[in-house]
Amino acid sequence: MSAPDRYAVIGHPISHSKSPLIHGMFAEQTGQAMSYDAIDIAPDQLATDLKAFFARGGKGLNVTVPHKEQIPALMNSLSERATLAGAVNTIAIGNDGELTGDNTDGIGLLTDMLNLKADLEDSRILILGAGGATRGIVQPLLQAGPQLITIANRTVAKAEALAAHFDQAGNVFGSGYDDLGSKAYDVVIHATSAGLGGELPPVSDSIIGADSFCYDLSYADTDTPFIEWVKQSGCKRAHDGLGMLVEQAAAAFDIWRGIKPDTAPVIARLRN
Repeated sequence: MSAPDRYAVIGHPISHSKSPLIHGMFAEQTGQAMSYDAIDIAPDQLATDLKAFFARGGKGLNVTVPHKEQIPALMNSLSERATLAGAVNTIAIGNDGELTGDNTDGIGLLTDMLNLKADLEDSRILILGAGGATRGIVQPLLQAGPQLITIANRTVAKAEALAAHFDQAGNVFGSGYDDLGSKAYDVVIHATSAGLGGELPPVSDSIIGADSFCYDLSYADTDTPFIEWVKQSGCKRAHDGLGMLVEQAAAAFDIWRGIKPDTAPVIARLRN
């Protein structure tokens, strides 16, 4: 009997990752013979350890911080969405041994938001933060047909540069936190890296309306600081990023195994 196909998630640190649990549930649900581990790789070992994993017969990797933006240079090819994102979170190996980098973060977010009945068409979307997380989600959000996407950041030039990267695909604008005006946005997405540490962007609660759909890319066992803040600001529809985590994993699983798992029971189990 042959050994199960080997997959893993790489990051630094990585012990907190829920990905092995998620992919284990996917494999059980779909009857796939595979293993999935969490591997801690320090940044200075990334190229060496990546090569070694596939040399030992590895079939695919997920990638998390701090490696997503370093992986593209190590790939033989990139998907269009990985190229646009400038980051890779999923690696697959072909029959010829070539490594392809993809990015499923954006489709994971979009799928979860649609599952949660977010109305994105003709909406005004605000994304707080202009880092790698934002870069990975703008293109899929544009495909949902919003009226506009505003990217707000402490360093305005960074927000404007990121908006310019996507300006051929739709109405994307860069802004400082102080320049958002007083009109509430239909959708507000928190994509800064400081959220779980309790630090929130210095924005007025006027950007939040009672009918706004608010989403934090981070997740925790209790409400994140952003979720707490938007609820206090009157938001009735506030969600964290656990569903996005599962949906991006499902998209990666589909790339590797050619089958899309049912995500609803997995999200429910993680919530409980």
